[in-house]
Amino acid sequence: MSAAGPTGPTNSVLDVPGIRVGHAQRTDPGWLTGMTVVLPPPYGAVAGVDVRGGGPGTRETDLLDPRNLVERVHAVVLGGGSALGLAAVDGVVQRLLDEGVGFPMGADPADVVPIVPAAILFDLGRGGVFRHHPDAALGAAAHDAARADAPTALVGPVGAGTGARAGGLRGGVGSASTVLPGGGTVGALVAVNAVGSCVDPTTGELWGLPHCLPADLPAAGLRRPDPADLRAAHDLAAGLDPSRRAPLATTIGVVATDVPLTKAACAKVAGVAHDGLARAIRPVHSMFDGDTLFALSTAPPDAPAPDPATHQLRFHELLDAAATTVARAVVRAMLAATSVTTPWGTMRSYREAFPSAFAAAATGPRGTGT
Repeated sequence: MSAAGPTGPTNSVLDVPGIRVGHAQRTDPGWLTGMTVVLPPPYGAVAGVDVRGGGPGTRETDLLDPRNLVERVHAVVLGGGSALGLAAVDGVVQRLLDEGVGFPMGADPADVVPIVPAAILFDLGRGGVFRHHPDAALGAAAHDAARADAPTALVGPVGAGTGARAGGLRGGVGSASTVLPGGGTVGALVAVNAVGSCVDPTTGELWGLPHCLPADLPAAGLRRPDPADLRAAHDLAAGLDPSRRAPLATTIGVVATDVPLTKAACAKVAGVAHDGLARAIRPVHSMFDGDTLFALSTAPPDAPAPDPATHQLRFHELLDAAATTVARAVVRAMLAATSVTTPWGTMRSYREAFPSAFAAAATGPRGTGT
């Protein structure tokens, strides 16, 4: 387990000051897809990105290169719909434009260009109709949900994770946070949708479980699933339609912190955060995944520069926490998933596939899962 500190009050990316999150999804007949919008403070957030998967679908990632001009972004969009779903970003951009939030382009404060990087995952057809994908209206709805600052289900099959699938099980959105020993918070939000599996095939346990804190798990903890559950899962996987065994996928997410960072440092955070995906998903970064993580620093533009004497140690703590927090967020996504059946087929949740893992944890070898 990482030596990082405890979770924040909500154990989610919302524990990072200035961050808001909004989801919008469609689950009516023929649909199983959605969008998630992460909003930083009005002054934006310094941002970086790291794309590791072989089949990414992204927007505005080149401008996050530290060599390029723009320092701050005004939203990050995560969504379903594969490349078609990038159309939903337009709805977010228009909302921000109407609010006057963006990169200033002239003397008139209303003359701005909102900077909105985005990444999408593949969920086409999982609701039953292949052509159904998020559009600008759904993107605008996710933005409005974030602005409303209303209570929302931050984990589970919502937003970008509505049609998500990880290995043979249903995926979804997960989130977690870590309070850093030297001050500040790291939060992660991921939409888990992987060709690889989050489950150890020899035990039925989630790969990321050793990195979890008690707050990430059910009150009774988790135990190693019974052999009968494991055999049943293997039998069901062996009988799957071959077209369902190796779908296109992609896990996407955002890691945020209130620690002041440069663009180059944000890029490093995004890169190391992928270690968290590698701890919780196997295999990861395949040619059929477009795995992409963004990193945000919400510190205001006038934040004091870090003390050089302590900055490197604090930055190392932040990097370690980013990877661990991402792994925990993946586990939370899988634990919060619910089963669903559409004309495409059935995606079972981890809870349905391995019910014995949720039995009284004290009787099992894993105990509390920590």
